[in-house]
Amino acid sequence: MVMTIFAGIADFERSLISERTSAGRRAAQARGVRFGPKPVLRPEQIEHARTLQAEGRPISEIGRLLGVHRSTIYRLLALG
Repeated sequence: MVMTIFAGIADFERSLISERTSAGRRAAQARGVRFGPKPVLRPEQIEHARTLQAEGRPISEIGRLLGVHRSTIYRLLALG
């Protein structure tokens, strides 16, 4: 019976932590905080990669020129 009470208290505490975390994230987003990793390339570099691709350069070469992996170039070019 005591274990059941402790389990109930732990579950309640877990829900409180979840609510506080969600509220903190919402408040941070309202202040303009961006979550996630920082962008690897600037918009000018992405445009340069698009130009190089239009010229027919291989993706691996574009990645080497910009200092990123070719999968990053594929992902950025697919975004539009």
